Amino acid sequence: MGASKAECARAIWLLGLVNDISLRGLIPDELAKGFGFVHGKPPTAMAPVFVTPDELGPQWDGERAHLTLHVSHNGLTVGTLRTGEDMHFSFADLLHHAARTRPLCAGTVLGAGTVSNRRPGSGYGCIAERRAVEMIEGAMPSPYLANGDTVCIEAFAADGTSVFGRIEQRVRCRAS
Repeated sequence: MGASKAECARAIWLLGLVNDISLRGLIPDELAKGFGFVHGKPPTAMAPVFVTPDELGPQWDGERAHLTLHVSHNGLTVGTLRTGEDMHFSFADLLHHAARTRPLCAGTVLGAGTVSNRRPGSGYGCIAERRAVEMIEGAMPSPYLANGDTVCIEAFAADGTSVFGRIEQRVRCRAS
């Protein structure tokens, strides 16, 4: 609690890849009932491997991982993104903020949010972002995830090695 940003940067011991899905068709009714996100947030998926920052070598700058993230939806690539490139708040920033008023213990999982790049043609790491851009451009927005859809996410090092392994997450939900 109250650690400096530099202390927080030194406290980052493991890095991993996580996917969190929002079932946006269910969320409005759920929030209206006052329950918060329960059914609108199905189980989060984690890649099978976590790595220490030093294992990334020069692709870890002390606060950000610089990898290539491939995202596909139902087998079609929707994003080839560069992690760290447009990351506004570093992992050290996020940890520093989270630890401002609370003690955090070993094993605390801290998510940095969706990877997004300003670079034209990089694609998307989030369907909501993709839909927003499509609507701004006047195109019919892509549908939200549906029961049975598959999302795959994998991060690669500069040499093409899969860093964390692949997340292959199938959407399973019942709208009723």
